[in-house]
Amino acid sequence: MASSAYGIDLGTSNIKIFAKGESQIFTAKNMIAIQNKDTLFSYGDDAFEMYEKAPANIHISYPLCNGVIADIKNMQSLVRCFIGDLCNNNIKPADYYIAVPHDVTEVEQRAFFDLVKNANVKAKKVMVVEKAIADGLGMDIDVKNSQGVLVVDIGYDTTEISILSLGGIVLSRLIKVGGQKFDDAIRNAVRKEYNLVIGAKTAEKVKMALHELEAERNPAVVYGRDIVTGLPVEREIPTELVNEALKEHFDTIIDHIKVILERTPPELAADIYRHGIYLTGGACQVSHLDALVNEGTGLKINMAENPIGSVALGLSKVINDENFRSVAYVFSGNGGKG
Repeated sequence: MASSAYGIDLGTSNIKIFAKGESQIFTAKNMIAIQNKDTLFSYGDDAFEMYEKAPANIHISYPLCNGVIADIKNMQSLVRCFIGDLCNNNIKPADYYIAVPHDVTEVEQRAFFDLVKNANVKAKKVMVVEKAIADGLGMDIDVKNSQGVLVVDIGYDTTEISILSLGGIVLSRLIKVGGQKFDDAIRNAVRKEYNLVIGAKTAEKVKMALHELEAERNPAVVYGRDIVTGLPVEREIPTELVNEALKEHFDTIIDHIKVILERTPPELAADIYRHGIYLTGGACQVSHLDALVNEGTGLKINMAENPIGSVALGLSKVINDENFRSVAYVFSGNGGKG
C-alpha cells in the first residue's frame, strides 16, 4: 500500500475527495468555468458563484450528467486541480479509489477508470468501488455479511436504489430523479402560479430551507423576473406550493423502491424489513421525503449522519482498513472486473 492514497466520489453537483492521513473529507462544487472555449477561468465553488451570472464568453458547466461523465476533458482538468489543491501542487505518486455507479454501461464505468488514469495525477493504481457499497460502509453498515441492506442514494441528477449482501450488489436501479428535478419542479410551479422566473440557485435555496420555513410558519421569499412586466420582483411563496411541486418526484422514487422490493429474494426482504431503508445522498435531506418513503413502504427509515459525504467516508474505510480492501477491484482491459 502506498503512503499516499485518495478516494474520489464524483457527484454531479459536488466532488468529494478523501486524502489518506486527513480527517476531513474535501467537498467542492463539481463545476468548471471555461473562457473563450479553451482557457480554464475558474472551478469548484468559485465557478458555482458565477453560475447564471457569467457573460457569454465564459461557459460554466457540470462535467457529469445523470451520474456519468459527460465531458471527460473538463472532468480531468477538475480532478487535476482539486488534487493539486489538496497537496499544494506537489502531486506525488498515489493510489486512487474511485466510486462508480452500478447500474450504468461498461463503457460508462470504464470512463471513470480512464478519467483518473489519464488525469495526469501520477496514479500508480486505480481501484474501482461500487458506489452503493461505499455508501453502506460510510453509514457504518457491515456490507460483507449475509444480511440484506437496502440503500437509497438520492443525488443531484440521479437516485441509486441498491440491495447489498456479502460485499456485493444483489439488485440495483439508477433512476434520473434527484435534487435537480426537485429544483426544476419548484421553478415550474412558481412560474405557473406567479408568472415569475426564478434561477436554479434560488430554487435550491428554497428547497433546502423548506424544513426551517415550515417550522417557523414563514413563506419562502424569492427574487426573480416577472414574465408580464419583464421587471425584477420579490415574491412570497407559500411552502404548500413547494411541497405540492415536489410530491410527484418523491412518489416516483417511492414507486421505484417498491419495484426493487418486489424483486428482492424473500430472505433478503426479511432482513430489510428488520433493518429498514438507509437513506443517503445530498437530496435526501429535503423536508418530508423521509416521512413519505416511510409512509409509502411501511419500512423504518435510517438517515445517514453525513448524507453528502457517505460515499467518500466509505472509500476512506476501504483505504484505511485491510478488511474492506476486497470490495475494491481493478477495471480490466476487457471491460470488466479484473
